[in-house]
Amino acid sequence: MKFWLIFLFIIASFSAGAQDIIPRPNEYKQAEGFFKIPDAVSISCSDTGFSDLIPAFTASLKRYNLVAVIKKPKKGVIQILYNPIITEKEAYRLKIEPLQITVEAGSPAGCFYGLQSLVQLILNAGQSGQIACGIISDQPRFEWRGLMLDESRHFFGEAEVKKMLDLMALNKLNKFHWHLTDSPGWRIEIKQYPLLTTLGAKGNNSNPEAEAKFYTQKQITEIVQYAGQRFIEVIPEIDMPGHATAAARAYPEFNGGGSVKYPDFTFHPGKEGTYGFLTNILKEVALLFPSKYIHIGGDEVSYGNEQWSGFPEVQQLMKRENLKDLLGVEHYFLRRMADSIQKIGKTMIGWDEVVTANLATHPLVMWWRHDKPQMLDLAIKSGYEVILCPRIPLYFDFVQLDSHKSGREWAGKYAPIESVYDFPSEKFLGGISIATPLVKGIQANLWSETMHTSERLEFMTFPRLSALAEAAWSNQEIKNFSSFQKRMSGMKEIYKKSDVHFFDATIPERSKEIASPEEVKN
Repeated sequence: MKFWLIFLFIIASFSAGAQDIIPRPNEYKQAEGFFKIPDAVSISCSDTGFSDLIPAFTASLKRYNLVAVIKKPKKGVIQILYNPIITEKEAYRLKIEPLQITVEAGSPAGCFYGLQSLVQLILNAGQSGQIACGIISDQPRFEWRGLMLDESRHFFGEAEVKKMLDLMALNKLNKFHWHLTDSPGWRIEIKQYPLLTTLGAKGNNSNPEAEAKFYTQKQITEIVQYAGQRFIEVIPEIDMPGHATAAARAYPEFNGGGSVKYPDFTFHPGKEGTYGFLTNILKEVALLFPSKYIHIGGDEVSYGNEQWSGFPEVQQLMKRENLKDLLGVEHYFLRRMADSIQKIGKTMIGWDEVVTANLATHPLVMWWRHDKPQMLDLAIKSGYEVILCPRIPLYFDFVQLDSHKSGREWAGKYAPIESVYDFPSEKFLGGISIATPLVKGIQANLWSETMHTSERLEFMTFPRLSALAEAAWSNQEIKNFSSFQKRMSGMKEIYKKSDVHFFDATIPERSKEIASPEEVKN
């Protein structure tokens, strides 16, 4: 008997189970026995509403050189079932028995996440090819689990974006915030204004003379569909009224000037044509993205609005609208554009500066200034829905180790994986309670000033993305960083199979920094 128990322990230690899944499932009941993965995994679905999920599941296994075949209903060893009792949109139930695995959900999204857990279990089974029996009942803590990618400062392209989307889906992230315009380059085709890409898409943060790179509307549509198949909503950002240098280069008639450090930084708020120009752009954007949201930035306008006061059109605007200062002009601009977004049937998102703009309709607010918790407090007290994405610890352009040279710090603070995992604990929130339905979720932001290659981008993203995923999905009471570190051994193997250039402080060849050309902290 003693020998049998030892043998069982050895088998279990080399078999996959819920302890291998990231993000950590919120409820797990272990059972006796193991499911032996067959040479060819067969899958069946008796509900037509879920059948579209099977090709994506089989493709994900094929990506890792595993064979999956589709069987008639009730013939596969993996069964997908509709369960109306599971009412939470993204919840699922995964039942693992010796001869069968059942994935149950009340919606396609929930079923998809159950299948993502199953993919991890299959990939982590190792040489034993076994998955420990048990029942996983799971649903997310936050409804918004996001990642933002800045492609204005450096452009990465369709293949890299799809690679990111695949790994987001595996980690159960569901919002892809796509920062497509900023000062260095305009990255989205607008057919009514072709100079935005022929001129505005030239250059990047490393080389202002680099050839024009952007996404065509056809490519945008394909990527949005690709994300949608993985239950990821793509939210576009068209930055205004600041961060407008690329657009001003293409259409100088809408240039609102800037400052010595930030020339040609803004759109012109005093010209009526500016509002028509931007509204026309947003109309084209709205047709490309099925998301209910359009992000318009609204941040850091004061970096380059000092020339506004010298424009006669702005002086006339201030007199006509009784605006006391340039901040009032900025808020007027935001109100005009918020109204345009509402009229085209979308909801505005803005960075936390928009909270004080006295907008008629409440936008979704992204709290990013970790040193200004009062803005988070004001947003919540004002009834705004909020996404938490503070620089510390959720800006992934911040360094991961103090010894790293490329990337940012803030008063000696940076963003190690432990801090990402610990978010949103109270120490990051300045004493502000987030125990309110208004806080919709969390998001990490990948600003790409120091990310000049895909390898560098991935080095700064992974494994912090998996820590973000668990922080967003798993309930606070089950989070445990030591457990997460152990489970990351399986995820890192998946990274390797996905050809991801990830950071790992424990492995010499993966701990050496993939640096930006500048190699300085800024």
